[in-house]
Amino acid sequence: MKMIKLVLETGDEFIGESIGYDIDNVYSLGELVFNTSMTGYQEILSDPSYCDQIIVMTYPLIGNYGVNKDDFESLSPALKGLVVRECAEQGSNWRNEYSLRELLKRFKVPGIAGLDTRELTKKIRDRGVMKAVLVPENYPVQNVQTLLERPMGTDQIQRVSTKNPIHFPGDGKRIVMMDFGYKKNILRSLTKRGCDVVVVPWNASLEMIQSYRPQGILLSNGPGNPKDIPEVLPVIRELQKSYPMFSICMGHQLFALANGADTEKMKFGNRGGNHPVKDLRLGKVFMSSQNHGYAVTDRSVNGTELEVTQININDKSVEGLSHKTLPAFSVQYHPEACPGPEDTGWLFDEFLSCIRN
Repeated sequence: MKMIKLVLETGDEFIGESIGYDIDNVYSLGELVFNTSMTGYQEILSDPSYCDQIIVMTYPLIGNYGVNKDDFESLSPALKGLVVRECAEQGSNWRNEYSLRELLKRFKVPGIAGLDTRELTKKIRDRGVMKAVLVPENYPVQNVQTLLERPMGTDQIQRVSTKNPIHFPGDGKRIVMMDFGYKKNILRSLTKRGCDVVVVPWNASLEMIQSYRPQGILLSNGPGNPKDIPEVLPVIRELQKSYPMFSICMGHQLFALANGADTEKMKFGNRGGNHPVKDLRLGKVFMSSQNHGYAVTDRSVNGTELEVTQININDKSVEGLSHKTLPAFSVQYHPEACPGPEDTGWLFDEFLSCIRN
């Protein structure tokens, strides 16, 4: 059994078993966050929105149904590390193809097991998200502190976005999706409805997008701070004037910024598969899957052309926006619902209804 340690920005150290990529001579620095989902660890690990983050899973047993080739949300995980209480050695599901350990090693992701993940989560809730580093057990203390003093990068979207346009043919409506780090299930949710989808890079020009003759625009999810890519805001403002627009997670925040609202960093974010969201128009509550560390500031929506359509029951954060005069709307959570419930898949149908009307 090989031991490594997790060191927090606060100086706290946790020693556990290495279950992933061998970090004998390397380290892995990231932002420490927690996810409360009981299932869906494969989708979580492969979600590009976790770029540069070390994920603490609060559920104590991870890996118990194995890993399969169909449930990845991206081709290559972008996270910096995984922290679990117990790593299951044998996957019990009939779709299992290989283990969680094998997944981590295959994609060179460090992992550590045997830690009290509930204690770690309490530390994050009390202090907020923080930098942390995974290093070999005997890594010099002074070197660890030097690592933790390094600033985090701001180019996460640039790294996870597609570099060239990709076409996924269909017989239905032509949708152009601006890729800020999209999850594959967003694409599946569109293609299973017959959509003809073109995925374009995050910094695609207005002219490039218009050249594909879209009938609707989708702004995808993605990692990092929405204010790190201000150059996309004028493009969004122009696109929403001509095409129905649906925005998810990072797209929701960019949609808000483009229309004069503001965003802010949350203390510890919302990451999990059971967040209750209330639709103010329908008067209904839906369970949602979420993964975000930034949120639209509710008071900043006042005086804009946007209105708040949904709120989080737990923390009252803004979960949905709609433009007052244009067919454009957004949600902070993931209606494609992987991981998580399927309460909000109807939003894709609402988007297509906007296009038809």
